[in-house]
Amino acid sequence: MNEHTTTALHHASGYVRAADGAESAGHAAPAQPLHHTAHFDGSPGSVAAARAVTTRFLHRLEAEWCARVPERTTGDLHLVVSELATNAERHAGGFHALELTGDATHVVVTVHDTSPVAPSFLTPDPARVGGHGLEIVRALSREVRIALTPGGKSVGAVVDLPH
Repeated sequence: MNEHTTTALHHASGYVRAADGAESAGHAAPAQPLHHTAHFDGSPGSVAAARAVTTRFLHRLEAEWCARVPERTTGDLHLVVSELATNAERHAGGFHALELTGDATHVVVTVHDTSPVAPSFLTPDPARVGGHGLEIVRALSREVRIALTPGGKSVGAVVDLPH
């Protein structure tokens, strides 16, 4: 697994006021969202490794953006990452990148894979065994995004953080 984090930190004019009032406590939020990409080779344990990457990202988001990420929200984000990565492993031959972007208001989780086939959104059916991954992601997210890319597709979810 390879990881790459981008944080745009410039001189003082590159900062903006935090939406949650953190600047009154002496903290300013960076002007650009925190962005992190981790690449995976499809080896066993990739989904667990993606959750660990997410945990580190959320700690940085709390520290650098003064974001509120309570335990329940962390669990929801781990579940979104797990479902998106597992779907890519099962239906697209594995995922090759996890991209996380966030600020004090939300986190965008995007999983990239090499299949050009868009995922199917099944009708909710509590009697069905399996096939609930995207249903769970939809329930925990404000928005689900699917985009075809030159090398396959990306499936992402926008998860709001509590204010």
